[in-house]
Amino acid sequence: MNRHNQNVPTVSNIILLPKDTRVAVLFQRFGPYHHARLNAAGQLLSVCGVEACGMESTYAWDKVEGAAAFTRVTLTERETDTREWRQELRQKMWRALDELKPHVVAVPGWSFIDALSALEWCAANRTPAVVMSESTVWDERRVFWKEWIKTRLVKMNSAGLAGGTPHEKYLVQLGLAPDCIFLGYDVVDNDYFQQLADAVRAHAQIWRQKFSLPENYFLASARFIEKKNLFRLLQAYARYRELAENKNELWSFVLLGDGPLKPEIKKMVADLNLESCVHLPGFKQYHELPAYFGLAGAFVHASTTEQWGLVVNEAMAASLPVLVSDRCGCAADLVSPGVNGFQFDPNNTDELTQLLLKISAKDFPVADFGAASSRIIAAWGPERFATGLRDAVAVALKYPRPRLGWLDRALLRLMLRR
Repeated sequence: MNRHNQNVPTVSNIILLPKDTRVAVLFQRFGPYHHARLNAAGQLLSVCGVEACGMESTYAWDKVEGAAAFTRVTLTERETDTREWRQELRQKMWRALDELKPHVVAVPGWSFIDALSALEWCAANRTPAVVMSESTVWDERRVFWKEWIKTRLVKMNSAGLAGGTPHEKYLVQLGLAPDCIFLGYDVVDNDYFQQLADAVRAHAQIWRQKFSLPENYFLASARFIEKKNLFRLLQAYARYRELAENKNELWSFVLLGDGPLKPEIKKMVADLNLESCVHLPGFKQYHELPAYFGLAGAFVHASTTEQWGLVVNEAMAASLPVLVSDRCGCAADLVSPGVNGFQFDPNNTDELTQLLLKISAKDFPVADFGAASSRIIAAWGPERFATGLRDAVAVALKYPRPRLGWLDRALLRLMLRR
């Protein structure tokens, strides 16, 4: 079965799993994305979502309470990144898994204390693990000895659930067999963004006034950190305004987000004389996002490195054309050049400028590209996470890993003592 080119996920015939197959799915912290995935998976399996902490510093989401089609366990209230917190999390992970008695545990990657603690528990209890990964071979500089450690850790898992094709290739490079890897880790609630963006468009003028948004604009949404490449994006936009032939039809630029580089970004906007056309509304919570997507003309994501880029999923679900850096993990599977958008070199400002000019041109088929985005992303919704997880669980149960040798046990102990 070709899992990469299918329009919709197909039902695997590997094993017909009973609905009461117990799967513990681990995440650092539950956001809206995780709820959508776990609720979909809960339709196929008996899922318990295990949350390492209720609050953490990286993402400023409002706390998402409750669970619909899954049960939920939160191990600690807040991440503190201290040795004491890591020890507490390790102990609570063991206690939680002892109580849940899962048939399979799905772990997020191989670096963090929650994943390592769960792998340790799985080894001690002869319970197969599924690694969930959105890493690619090129998203960070690779060092030989670190890759060796990763290879040992990844081989402790019986199967994998990868974001997309670049992430699957990296898992294969790290030692998992291709037939044990399934796709669909990085998905969002497509229906949420599609329906609410459509509702906003139906009353566009009201929403435009409510959020003080311009008539036509490019949209970007990112943390204000170095790898998001926002300075080069602003430079490309400034050049776009210089080169555009019809100054009366220029698009504005709306940049959502916040972070440590905000003062420098505001200074660049001023230095480039863009204060009248660049809007910085700040970080927006999940329920506010559809209005910004629904009224935008196109979405731009310019990161110099990105494991996936879930904001691209959101934009495509909202039927937007997308301009996406080819260093984003999602680009290979979600961006079809000349169909729903374009890929670009994030270090090439001129290339991005030309794409901004192209996609905002009066005769450009924005609606056709947006419709193509909607069609493409339909194959990458929560249902794909659910079927991918189910198939990975089936493989893990069919081919569980043997008991770990002394070297792997020593490696796990060493990693857990960091």
